[in-house]
Amino acid sequence: MAGSPAARPSRRKVNAADGRLYDRELEDLPPEMRWREWMMRVEAVIFASTEPVSRETLARVVGKDCSIDLLIDDLIEELRDRPYELVSVAGGWQHRTRPRFAETIQASSAPTRGGAAALSEFEAMVLVAVGYFQPVTRSELSKIFGREVSRDIIAALRGAGFIGSGPRSPTPGAPYTYVTTLHFLSAFGMETLGDLPDREALEDAGLIRRKTIEPEEKNLTSDDDDF
Repeated sequence: MAGSPAARPSRRKVNAADGRLYDRELEDLPPEMRWREWMMRVEAVIFASTEPVSRETLARVVGKDCSIDLLIDDLIEELRDRPYELVSVAGGWQHRTRPRFAETIQASSAPTRGGAAALSEFEAMVLVAVGYFQPVTRSELSKIFGREVSRDIIAALRGAGFIGSGPRSPTPGAPYTYVTTLHFLSAFGMETLGDLPDREALEDAGLIRRKTIEPEEKNLTSDDDDF
């Protein structure tokens, strides 16, 4: 037991040394080989990740003066003739199969990674409404559609990782609100919420409607406190 405290600093030193040993700058390589190695590092990190990889993450594996944007541009060009591409989604980059191969992959029945979980039509519309009106309560969602949005629907969207809890509503009862997640953007190939379908077109089609919610209508009880 007496030797344990001395062992811990030793492990910290080893870890710190490991960090110093990783060569980000690659100054011993000619410029062209250095750039090529940085490209492969960036592609390897993106390929291995199950979620979009941020600029900050990629910057950890390349030189401090390396342009991430130029590296990405070169990788996109290199993959131009491949069945997959590098796309910008949810504030980062991710490999995605090109849309024209979707039918082929479906026909193969091969297991795939990522993507969007299967949703019913109404679940999908509730998810879109959360995207437009977040943070939004379950009661407000019910008013938007003119029909009840059940706890089961909220649970399904949470379980799929598409929505999470937002701040408590400032209305009486302080019900939970819901917001979309980064996984929502990633799964549907969106960079930001600005990539959502045009709201007015959906309203004109009668798919969603935003009713004016008067203060007295927002006297919510604990029935809206789902999670």
